Amino acid sequence: MNGITVFSGTAHEAFATEVCAHLRTPLSPSHLQRFATDCMQVQLQENCRQQDVFLIQPLSPPTQEHLMELLLMADAARGASASRITAVIPFYAYARSDKKDAPRISIGGRLVADLLATAGINRVLTMALHSPQVHGFFSVPVDHLHARNELAGHFRQYDLSNAVVVSPDLGGAKDAAAFARLLGTPVAAGAKQRFPDDKVVISSIIGDVAGKDVIVLDDEIAKGSTMIELVQRLREHDARSIRLACTHGLFSSDALARLSALEDVAEIVCTNTVPIAAAGSAPKLKVLSVAPALAEAIRRIHNGESVSALF
Repeated sequence: MNGITVFSGTAHEAFATEVCAHLRTPLSPSHLQRFATDCMQVQLQENCRQQDVFLIQPLSPPTQEHLMELLLMADAARGASASRITAVIPFYAYARSDKKDAPRISIGGRLVADLLATAGINRVLTMALHSPQVHGFFSVPVDHLHARNELAGHFRQYDLSNAVVVSPDLGGAKDAAAFARLLGTPVAAGAKQRFPDDKVVISSIIGDVAGKDVIVLDDEIAKGSTMIELVQRLREHDARSIRLACTHGLFSSDALARLSALEDVAEIVCTNTVPIAAAGSAPKLKVLSVAPALAEAIRRIHNGESVSALF
């Protein structure tokens, strides 16, 4: 692809390499240096002048490190006279910080969007924002993809005649309904409440799950508290089998081990938007690649074609 230059931060270089393989373009080198003061410096080791530059960096843990690295990469590309700079952020961690739900609280989703624009980002390509309204925080164009097609393709290998898609909470019911339409199944949702000490309670299941093959869909799994609580409720409602699915498999601490240990859970499915260190030690885990989808979106952005046609 002429006129395109792709760089990767250190958050998920394997993913960036896979994206570039689908684009049939090389991944350009960059160098991250850390000084004795713990300050970072980024050097892009490829010509950027009048190039369409794409910076691939999910905001996975350590989130602040990876965010700062992305900002420095954008600043370096702008200083190198790039014609356009697109931040490819498969996982936008600050999407959870989207509203003022307590006194004197920060709204990180908006602040980080402003920081990216200030650093020189002209466009953002991301996937499965936790809150759709975060899209509106950006002052630059945003292409917001989802992984429903990849997840649906995986679950179609099973007999879905007795299946139901379940959202852990009512906020995710719209996405769950769209996913259920792809699979041709009914949909249900949990009535979820999160308390100030981060305790999660799902008081009831809205919809019929008794004797059903349940596919739980969420945008991300971090500590796994919601999923463990939901599995318990589904067990009480006599679900026949349970499979867990999400786009962003963060699996912090021992979440993956705890979810895998649940006898009711037959499978855990996620995508590769973030690196998963413990993937090899979890036989129930299946990781799907969204690199082809993001590569196609990059190609369309570069060529000035419609990205919305992808979904």
